Amino acid sequence: MSPRTVARFVAALALTGGIAAAQPPATPPQEAAPKVEAAPATGPAPSATPKPSVATDSAKETPVQAAPSAPKPPPTPERRTRYQIAVLEALDKVTAESLRFEAPVGQPIRYRTLIFTVKACEHTAPDEPVEDSVAYVTVDSQPRAQPGKPALASRQVFKGWMYASSPGLDPLQHPVYDAWLITCRAATPVTPPAAPPKAAATKPAPPAAPAASTPGALPEVVATPTAPPKP
Repeated sequence: MSPRTVARFVAALALTGGIAAAQPPATPPQEAAPKVEAAPATGPAPSATPKPSVATDSAKETPVQAAPSAPKPPPTPERRTRYQIAVLEALDKVTAESLRFEAPVGQPIRYRTLIFTVKACEHTAPDEPVEDSVAYVTVDSQPRAQPGKPALASRQVFKGWMYASSPGLDPLQHPVYDAWLITCRAATPVTPPAAPPKAAATKPAPPAAPAASTPGALPEVVATPTAPPKP
């Protein structure tokens, strides 16, 4: 080998060693770090700074319930106005004559062969829907006693309420007579008679003899008959 070849070989070795010295040493491969999976978020992350507490009124947080009020009592119905006299009207279906008369409460009164007894006569109260006069009446049929003959027994032909505004609501069922209520009225106060003027002393007249009265007789209607009702 020529010295020139040896020199080239040495130069090549030196060049190779310098290149190897200039390169950095290879680092060993590092192991991959395990992955950490994040937990799913269920809500906003709590703030690190605590919120200041706010004082609340307990009365505002808890509403005060009102005590249940007692039920109101029902209104008291007004009383009806009662009167002492019932004004009735009777009709003779055969002669077509009508007669208006007054019957005091509790006192029987005769109209021909009928005997009327008014038990009550009153006017409706202001809180009632219909303004009316009503009377509770009983009617008995009893012919007059004939001289020398015994009196016949009476027979009741009507008992109930009569209404002035609706005569046909509860009518008297009789083949000859008809009767209905007109109104109720108060008894007229009796005015005391005025004192007579003083006169010269005279001999007093003897007292009149009392009129003979029939025992058991009833007051009878003696008013003048009115004109027959219009059809």
